[in-house]
Amino acid sequence: MSNSRRPKGRGGSVFFTVCLAQRGSALLVDEIEILREAVKVTRARRPFGIDAWVVLPDHMHAVWTLPADDPSYSDRWGAIKARFSKVVRLKGGESVGWKPTLPTDRRVGFQPTEAERLRAARSPSKVAKQDAGIWQRRFWEHHIRDEADYDAHVRYCMTNPVKHGLVERPEDWPYSSVHRDMRIGRWAA
Repeated sequence: MSNSRRPKGRGGSVFFTVCLAQRGSALLVDEIEILREAVKVTRARRPFGIDAWVVLPDHMHAVWTLPADDPSYSDRWGAIKARFSKVVRLKGGESVGWKPTLPTDRRVGFQPTEAERLRAARSPSKVAKQDAGIWQRRFWEHHIRDEADYDAHVRYCMTNPVKHGLVERPEDWPYSSVHRDMRIGRWAA
């Protein structure tokens, strides 16, 4: 059992890193519209502010500001991940770039069904929890302490595609809130 503690405060801004289970996948950018819809539906039901967000092929970073009367970011991330996973699974998983690990049983004539492939790709605990195996179970969060901390984490979101060698300038990455910030004058190219 984890000894991690999460502050039980009201609202505030929080920086997140959320990763796919299969590092090296491009599922998030390949299915960006599914992700956008999952976020849109979740925000409509449980509002939160998006201060910064960048989606990379296999992980994403975000800074959210949560309402004082409903600071549960875990529920929001759970809803986003569940909605995304459900649609990816309905689309057929492998046809959208999610490839579960195949069983190691190489018997002649053995042809695992899709259900057997999915079970083999997930641990018994993920199967019991009906986890699709698309996401890492946990995410990393950091509660913003002050304005300098906030600015540093927003900048981290914007510059992360450059750090990973995906583009030369933050504004060249299409899956980033940097474009919104440029339109409203919060980010200078």
